Amino acid sequence: MSYELRANIMPTKPKKNRPKYKRILLKLSGESLQGDKKEGSIDPKMSISIAKQIKNIRDLKVEIAIVIGGGNIFRGFNAASEGMDRSTADYMGMLATVINGLALQDALEKTGLVTRLQTAIEMKELAEPYIRRKAIRHLEKGRVVIFAGGTGNPYFTTDTAAALRASEIDAEVILKGTKVDGVFSEDPMNNKNAKKYDELGYLDVIKDRLKVMDSTAISLCMDNDLPIIVFNFTKPGNIKRVVCGEKVGTLVK
Repeated sequence: MSYELRANIMPTKPKKNRPKYKRILLKLSGESLQGDKKEGSIDPKMSISIAKQIKNIRDLKVEIAIVIGGGNIFRGFNAASEGMDRSTADYMGMLATVINGLALQDALEKTGLVTRLQTAIEMKELAEPYIRRKAIRHLEKGRVVIFAGGTGNPYFTTDTAAALRASEIDAEVILKGTKVDGVFSEDPMNNKNAKKYDELGYLDVIKDRLKVMDSTAISLCMDNDLPIIVFNFTKPGNIKRVVCGEKVGTLVK
């Protein structure tokens, strides 16, 4: 048997770092950009750290969309609970997400990535307005697309915005980055004996009031059969591990 023929029939080793998903939506909280700085701040070092992890998965040819929160700057729900008009407070929160979107865009471009920032509320001097077909085209061209401004409507969280945008762009999964290793029965920061779940159903999350996403976001994911992976993004390399199919965090499906 010739060497060439033997080479063709020899089993090949599986390639490392092969992504499981082609298109993802990464949901990040505003606090993820805060780092160790005080509330209302953005830590440029933390932004760059996150950007480098995102570049690692973009280098695998994964199409990446991002929804960013604004909780490090302003929380509409908290302000409303203290007497501010809820709609006004929520619009202020949406503006906070645009500030974070600009900061993340700057960090991503410093790593060499090409990005587009799209907002649900038009502010053409800063970003593109959200247009679904345009967003998908950017992703197909290898650009990282950041969605800011929530859904553009009050009374909806950025979790719901993530579920909505992921459904619209046909993302295969939502990756929700947190500061803990997945979904627990209780807050693991307060109870070290809290049980970690490896896998959950959508209805389990709603029934047990587990703080994965709000019920509107979970229902939207359930209706569109869109899985969610909740994982600890503060551990270097975790985003890449999730994208490559390693069992990290908690899968909600």
